[in-house]
Amino acid sequence: MHDIKAIRDDPGAFDRAWASRGLGPQTPELLRLDAELRRLTTEAQEQQAIRNDLSKRIGQAKARKDETEAARLMAEVESFKAVLNEGGERQQAVRTDLETRLAALPNVPADDVPAGEDEHANVEVRRWGEPFAIENAKDHVDLGAALGMMDFEAAARMSGSRFVVLRKALARLERALGQYMLDLQTAEHGYTEVSPPLLVRSEAVFGVGQLPKFEEDLFHTTDDRWLISTAEVALTNLVREQITAEDELPLRLTALTPCFRSEAGASGKDTRGMIRQHQFYKVELVSITTPEQSNAEHERMVECAEAVLKRLEIPFRTVLLCTGDMGFSARKTYDIEVWLPSQGTYREISSCSNCGDFQARRMDARYKKSGEKGARFVHTLNGSGLAVGRTLVALMENYQDEAGRIAIPQALHTCLRGLTHIGGEGA
Repeated sequence: MHDIKAIRDDPGAFDRAWASRGLGPQTPELLRLDAELRRLTTEAQEQQAIRNDLSKRIGQAKARKDETEAARLMAEVESFKAVLNEGGERQQAVRTDLETRLAALPNVPADDVPAGEDEHANVEVRRWGEPFAIENAKDHVDLGAALGMMDFEAAARMSGSRFVVLRKALARLERALGQYMLDLQTAEHGYTEVSPPLLVRSEAVFGVGQLPKFEEDLFHTTDDRWLISTAEVALTNLVREQITAEDELPLRLTALTPCFRSEAGASGKDTRGMIRQHQFYKVELVSITTPEQSNAEHERMVECAEAVLKRLEIPFRTVLLCTGDMGFSARKTYDIEVWLPSQGTYREISSCSNCGDFQARRMDARYKKSGEKGARFVHTLNGSGLAVGRTLVALMENYQDEAGRIAIPQALHTCLRGLTHIGGEGA
């Protein structure tokens, strides 16, 4: 959540930041609740001090064997219980209201994030590779169906829409892509592999900023657990309620997991194919670092994600998101968008965000700086390295030939034991 002391010190800065994300003034009500909470807290402390003094005087009266005075004081103490209880209830109600409002407010954008309402204000940073010239390019759905290896109807019969069954070489290719990404990020980029839980408690989902705002986009179990929408949830929460030594930072973590999303807010979007599924695999990258290191770590993370597409030789571009297009927890985000020949455009395949101390405050994740008594909040970063299903889509479409075969990039030949094509004799 946000630091109410910082809001108190410079409310205008916060209102301007939230205005850039499409929100009206928030600080007047926040400061009113903050002032009321502090008043009630002071009042409760004063009343408790009076009660403590009365209790002390009871002991003194009993020591003098003045039972009449002791009884009078005890009756006065008893009357204070109702006053304290009522004050405590009012105090808790105001605190809950303030915390609820703070928890619902998005992160404050970094100074170098462009202002804008939606994706049209995003800024392209760079491009890599030339889009493949493919005449009459087929999309991955037609390619997969023709190969007999991608079956949406079978998936729908057992699970409903937004699921897919992959078979034979396409199933192998999906598995190989995830393994290749994981090996690259661990062996060459220094990330530590983690196999985390896929079910987490509400506190963990709140910690990364997905609750309460995005509850409808998540799958919830009957015993109050949540299926992770990304391994970011589990990896980032590894430092919740912990104090990490500064010399252990940055922590760089990665995991290949299934991800589960209800896509409640995406009704009617990308209903065809594998672009937007309820279940998909993704290699996630998470960094836990210091405020001084976080900007450089962010740039490094983007390069680590881009490296996968460079190795697979798939054209992409990297864009800096504007204030109106960033995710709730992000203070700065780069999207990597891959070229899809069938659509003649670039589509998101990775989103890499610096969240600053926003998530750390919600998780109470801190680090101990050498030579200092207190602890500071860490900075958290996350990104896809990459979404496996979307990478499969991009590979199929960019490496198709006129006969509907799919060539395998050189980088994957070893993972696939020499398989060079899917379809025809290569299948």
